[in-house]
Amino acid sequence: MDSRILVTGGTGFIGGETLRRLIDRPSMSAHPEYSLRVLTRGRTQNLSDELQLSAVPTELWPGDLLDPASLRGACEGVTTVLHLASQVGGSAEQCHRVNVDGTAALLAEAARAGVRRVVLLSTTAVYQDGEHRDLTESQAIVGPVSPTSRSRMLAERLVLAAGGTVVRPHLVHGVGDAWVLPAVAELLRRLPHWIEEGRARISLTAVEDLARPLAALALLPWDSVPGGRIYHASHPEPVSARELFTRTAACLGLPLPTGSGTLDEAVAALGGGSWARPLSLLGRDHWYRSDALWAATGCSPGPGFAARFAEHAPWYAAQPYAAARPHPGGPVEAVPTG
Repeated sequence: MDSRILVTGGTGFIGGETLRRLIDRPSMSAHPEYSLRVLTRGRTQNLSDELQLSAVPTELWPGDLLDPASLRGACEGVTTVLHLASQVGGSAEQCHRVNVDGTAALLAEAARAGVRRVVLLSTTAVYQDGEHRDLTESQAIVGPVSPTSRSRMLAERLVLAAGGTVVRPHLVHGVGDAWVLPAVAELLRRLPHWIEEGRARISLTAVEDLARPLAALALLPWDSVPGGRIYHASHPEPVSARELFTRTAACLGLPLPTGSGTLDEAVAALGGGSWARPLSLLGRDHWYRSDALWAATGCSPGPGFAARFAEHAPWYAAQPYAAARPHPGGPVEAVPTG
């Protein structure tokens, strides 16, 4: 039987790249024939233009995770749900409605239609704050600290209870990035010094390198990915905070910090509060072992941060935050702190 994949979040940063991977049939030639259905709630013009070039049969399905009635029928004939939509930032109520209630509604429809596999895109932000060094999926301790990450943890529980698969990337960069490099740029404008010489090691992955295993997970044979499995999704080689900040500064024309101090000193210098979490994510080790994902999917993790950043740099340099002026609202919302 040919596969039909329902994709949510297909107009987003990661979801859009994953959808582009799926509609590029030659790049997925190792997999059996499949078709696509994309859940949309408006903003379809660019998506429609891309789908005209699709080598894969694709349909748009108007629907909204906040409206369970609109999901009725969306999973008919579907073999896999690739759930890439989420609410990042906003109020606790907004996060819960989209990430928890919306996921529950989608799972109910999937169960009614007899969907065999659900894959959820989540985040390592569901873990406790602190230093994370070379952690496997079983070693990391769940303990989210923001409304976004708490709601995404609850969504994970729903998917895992239904026998689904959860994918947890850390920081994702690339064309379309609205969170990671903007936050690094803002910290470059404000940090009075390096944090511990910039020695922290951080897991990163390029959006195109994350899209490949997400697409592959939707198409693997049923018995190759056991239900209830969690995967980290990052490049095997972590990147130092110094390299991340230095390459960003060179790309955007921003000055580098001088001198060095502790994380606590940096938090105090920036007034604490909403800066504490981004500084922790970029000033302490946060790196994760992702071998299981690359082995399960047979995908390459890509060439690594330096090579991918060189490809993305022209796009980043053209963004408004490349101008050396403070962002008016304080820290950018999510280095995904959710």
